[in-house]
Amino acid sequence: GVALVEEGVFLRKNNITTPILVLGPLSQHQITDFIINNLDVTVPSLEKAQAISREAVRLERHAHIHIKIDTGMGRIGMQWNRNVIETIKNIVALPNLKLEGIFSHFACADSDVSITKEQLSRFSHIVDECKQFIEKPFLAHIANSAGLISFPEARFDMVRPGIALYGYNPVPASSITLEPVLRLMSRVAYFKVLEAGNPISYGHTYRTSQTTRVVTVPIGYADGYSRCFSNKAPIIIRGNTYTVSGTVCMDQLMVDIGPEGTAYNGDDVLLFGVKNNDMVPLETLCTIAGTIPYELLCRISSRVPRIYVNE
Repeated sequence: GVALVEEGVFLRKNNITTPILVLGPLSQHQITDFIINNLDVTVPSLEKAQAISREAVRLERHAHIHIKIDTGMGRIGMQWNRNVIETIKNIVALPNLKLEGIFSHFACADSDVSITKEQLSRFSHIVDECKQFIEKPFLAHIANSAGLISFPEARFDMVRPGIALYGYNPVPASSITLEPVLRLMSRVAYFKVLEAGNPISYGHTYRTSQTTRVVTVPIGYADGYSRCFSNKAPIIIRGNTYTVSGTVCMDQLMVDIGPEGTAYNGDDVLLFGVKNNDMVPLETLCTIAGTIPYELLCRISSRVPRIYVNE
């Protein structure tokens, strides 16, 4: 699954042939791209289904669809209690549409059992009703990472883990153990000695307290390393933990490593994750930023090289 049609098209152009469900909203001008690239479409309403059907007929192709039900998220999808069964009947009767699945999404699976069970009950009822008049098998799916961990009965035919694939558990109280699969690293790019009282970076939010050694690391908020980490976030160089010194810049940050600190150009810098015996928990950065692991992981921009290792 992907969020955007453009992501699905990119995968098709790179020879990915397995089914791809685009989970995000559908715009009218994108319907042709969905169909000619054989992408599964999220259908949130009868009107969207009709538009897709018309274009599929025109192209003499079949469109593969997953019908989205809003069982309590308040996002895209047809309301679970507004003639949803009749609407689904009308959708599956349209020409050139092939139903692949019916799905929904949990809103509070990591925090509220009662709300999640209510959503699950609504979805289960709709799926059971649909099986009475839809002859061909279809995929029912609702479980995100928290849902599949905490509610085994929500796994149905397919699950949609997100944060769990990165090795982060959205339900810390659960017994399941996950290991993070990535770390964010950079390298020392510059070294200098500064006298006591020397300001560092924009706004002079940091001043050296003594003659000290300062290194520059070529990563910044344009790479997804937030300005809110300025003067707060831990980083590790040569096994020693330091704190970002001064304001994080667009492309660089500075670190005061002290008068006795050792660092050389090209030395590894660990910004979060685990390497050998060194660790900067992503959760620590989340606490500083007042956010969740999902957001910090998604912020890592496309200009940061992805290096795949076998460890």
